[in-house]
Amino acid sequence: LVRMKFLQLLSRKPGKLGMLFQVPFCHKQLPSLCLATSTCLYSKKKKGNSYEQVDQEKYKNLVCSVTSYKTSAQTPETILEEDNLLYGPPDKHRPLGKAETKTPKNWVPLINPTKKTPLLNRDSSLPTKIPLQKTDMPSVTRVLQQTMSPQQSFYLERWRQKMILELGQDGFAEYSRKLFLQGELFHAALESIFLSEEVATKEEGEDGVISGYLSSVQHVLKDISEVKALESAVQHEALQYLGLVDCVAKYRGQLCVIDWKTSEKPKPFLKNTFDNPLQVAAYIGAINHDANYDFQVSCGLVVVAYKNGSPAHPHFMDPGLCSQYWNKWLLRLEEYTGRN
Repeated sequence: LVRMKFLQLLSRKPGKLGMLFQVPFCHKQLPSLCLATSTCLYSKKKKGNSYEQVDQEKYKNLVCSVTSYKTSAQTPETILEEDNLLYGPPDKHRPLGKAETKTPKNWVPLINPTKKTPLLNRDSSLPTKIPLQKTDMPSVTRVLQQTMSPQQSFYLERWRQKMILELGQDGFAEYSRKLFLQGELFHAALESIFLSEEVATKEEGEDGVISGYLSSVQHVLKDISEVKALESAVQHEALQYLGLVDCVAKYRGQLCVIDWKTSEKPKPFLKNTFDNPLQVAAYIGAINHDANYDFQVSCGLVVVAYKNGSPAHPHFMDPGLCSQYWNKWLLRLEEYTGRN
């Protein structure tokens, strides 16, 4: 009661009550420290700083909680727990190339189960050579060109524009014509080699147009035997497509559809050959379902020959790999059919 009266008396005199509480704390003008994110703030030196309005107690608690949160080294378990809290549980991993493992709607086996082959393959002196007839069926080449992936189309067009920039329109047209002619001459030279069963003579490459390519494939030719077809048309009656196969022969004892390719750049891996494996798989399936051929094939070979004569890269495709590319071919064929 005495204290209450004392306070009432002081409050009647203006300034006395404020002096009672302020003097002990402000007797010496010492700088007061307040917590900030970057530096210490001095109340006398920096007047009107917006940080002075911040709830200092709350800010201090926040800084303490952040700096004291991780007191030990993290483990994979704690990282996973943090990620789950921040971002939720991880999505189930989706394997790459999901579209590639998709089953075609109109699936046809690569090997024809109804085709009867003779117990002893006929030993003909000449390989089968069926001319390509013009029909309404699309060719393997056309299907692959019109269903090319956007990425592959982009790189092909970029290469084309680069060549036009260097050679000009007419120069690029001439370059393409010579490239096509070299391919034709190379295939014709190989055909003559297989038909005569002789190694290419020096005269065949004297002009230098295909001499490098022929030198490039010499080590591959030594592993090829029993040629059964050369530049021969194949047709898949059920799937309605056709093509012209380069060669069907044994490579190291395995009967293969062989596709000869020319290149000025090295292609040491099968993936470097882009759609060539799909082309080989398409030819294998066509041969196996074509009544003109009394044999079936389950393997493939893509041979990349080089203009400078360096050893060609033979890319062998076993039955398992051929089956994978066969499924991819069926998907591309379905895509083409859906567009046309």
